[in-house]
Amino acid sequence: MVAGKWNWGISDMIALFGYKAIVAIFISTAVITMIFRKELQGNVKIEDGPSLKAHPPLWITLFHLFSLAIVVVTAHHMTFFLGYFLFFLGFCDVTEEYQDQIKLKESLLVGFFLGGLVTLGNLQAWWLGPLIGQLSDFTLFSGSTALTAITDNAALTYLGSLVELSDSAKFNLVAGAVTGGGLTVIANAPNPAGFGILKHSFGESGISPLGLLASALFPTIVAAICFQILP
Repeated sequence: MVAGKWNWGISDMIALFGYKAIVAIFISTAVITMIFRKELQGNVKIEDGPSLKAHPPLWITLFHLFSLAIVVVTAHHMTFFLGYFLFFLGFCDVTEEYQDQIKLKESLLVGFFLGGLVTLGNLQAWWLGPLIGQLSDFTLFSGSTALTAITDNAALTYLGSLVELSDSAKFNLVAGAVTGGGLTVIANAPNPAGFGILKHSFGESGISPLGLLASALFPTIVAAICFQILP
């Protein structure tokens, strides 16, 4: 959402966020693995969601990985992407016996949200500029982390790109949006798709919003510390 406006590339993302995110993920994963070590050792059975009709062969798995790479490479070439996406849908239909149900509804909802954001977001710059300009870096980071839980991190970063920011403000805005991306289902654009995939594993009541928020607090705090402390 901000790469084009701020001229950020892969090297910038690695230098500013990448290694800090890796450290945060490693710490959180290690701690959570220790907490749930009994479940991971197989002593406690975890309910599975809907299973595939048949175990997919290796070539289908490789095709999906290749498709992910194509999406990343052609993200800014919409004509090619749409053509390949239609080919991908056809491939999944032909190999239906090896595929889970495609979550088109959840993905389209995310797409419509982002489309509306880009269409209407330009109208919000008049009040965002004065507001963000008065915030300190830490306040901007904390506010971005909290607001992304009830809005969306793509919305925050895109709206932030509409106003002039210092380099430190740019970092803290995006770092906060990344940090709070797991607090709620709506905090991150891909979360609804993940929700659709995992909800069957949480019984008839589904994923508890408060339970998700409480479970996400520890890794969120770890990420916040890493983004603020690490150089």
